[in-house]
Amino acid sequence: MKTERIDLPQHELPCKWYNIAPDLPRPLDPPLHPGTGQPLTASDLAPIFPMALLQQEMSNEPFIEIPDDVREVYKYYRPTPVFRARNLEKALDTPAHIYYKYEGASPAGSHKPNTAIAQAFYNKQEGIKRLSTETGAGQWGCALSMACSIFDLKCAVYMVRISFEQKPYRRVMMETWGAECFPSPSERTATGRKVLAEYPDTPGSLGIAISEAMEDCLQHDDTHYALGSVLNHVMLHQTVIGEEALKQMELAGEYPDIIIGCHGGGSNFAGMSFPFAGRKLREGLNTRIIAAEPQASPTLTRGPFAYDFGDLSGMTPLLRMYTLGHGFIPAPIHAGGLRYHGAAPLVSLLLNTGVIEAQAFHQVECYEAALLFARTERWIPAPETSHAIRCAITEAEKCKLTGEKKVILFNFSGHGLLDLSGYDKFLHGELTDYAMPDEDLRQGLASLPKIPGG
Repeated sequence: MKTERIDLPQHELPCKWYNIAPDLPRPLDPPLHPGTGQPLTASDLAPIFPMALLQQEMSNEPFIEIPDDVREVYKYYRPTPVFRARNLEKALDTPAHIYYKYEGASPAGSHKPNTAIAQAFYNKQEGIKRLSTETGAGQWGCALSMACSIFDLKCAVYMVRISFEQKPYRRVMMETWGAECFPSPSERTATGRKVLAEYPDTPGSLGIAISEAMEDCLQHDDTHYALGSVLNHVMLHQTVIGEEALKQMELAGEYPDIIIGCHGGGSNFAGMSFPFAGRKLREGLNTRIIAAEPQASPTLTRGPFAYDFGDLSGMTPLLRMYTLGHGFIPAPIHAGGLRYHGAAPLVSLLLNTGVIEAQAFHQVECYEAALLFARTERWIPAPETSHAIRCAITEAEKCKLTGEKKVILFNFSGHGLLDLSGYDKFLHGELTDYAMPDEDLRQGLASLPKIPGG
């Protein structure tokens, strides 16, 4: 069947990032200081982030200009294409029209460079020499390593141990771009040493890795910390995805009834969905917006909406979000980028106010969906992306039952060419599902800080 690809000319690359804050049903709850519990100010975070990012974090402007230097780097791979998944539609025998935005076109193979490039640029502007960060599956670590090489910054990455072992070539990518990559928990930090002493066989978690990266940052005067998800400025930078997709769906002559993205911390989901969510809020549209997450780490579908830390050691600001508790250690599923205990405050507020919804899926059914997608649409998806595909297939199958011709758009957040160990296990019947037991949730939530009114 003929491929239907919708491209934008390079001059259509967005000039501004979209900020959803002014369109929210209500304002965000303020971030709180981890020591005092009082609302944070920009000066509290100045040792960690450049002032330009802090201004974006707290901005209420609807659009923020993309610097020319950032747009020039974006031009290596943006605008990214939208495809109509006609072969998948045929295999499902569905009346639904399925589209996907292909973010695997970046040099790092995922959506993550959209914010990595911006963060490296602003840190370089402020005279910072080095960035420290964490990474789950390695997509963010690769993106920031690449961005640091562009802007001549050093980079230290703390990679969740289970992914460090499952995905060795992501480490090689980081090192190829000049970064250092350490398995987390590590012996390099007090946090890592404490965890290893208590749990020597731990698979690690993003909460632990964030603590290590923060500790590294605070120990070096020339270093700032960079985060690949959760914070407002990260969601902001990713909206180039949805801003392009709005124009591409207009070229296709259709508007999505359903928007889908996989969800861990929220960056690729927000990047695709926020421009559409903004239109939904401003114009009263009935668009369904679905976050697809793993049953092994069901933050949005089973966690409470509460103030919590973003890291194990409690060094990060307290954020009001859906959370499984900052002490939660997720099962070692292959979708390492979705193994996080918390959700972005912006995403959390949209879920809490009913603007978006969330669905959770098992690992095996996601790999089944990924295999069908690879054999019909040819691209091999990252395990994280497979959750969005599973959700899209589920919605398309509902259309087959009802006869409704829904338009479905999902974000293909990254390719899976460095995630083939998971496919190997799946193809040989060695992959198992992990559903989070109630006891694990109870233990995770026991770590929630006691915040009045939180």
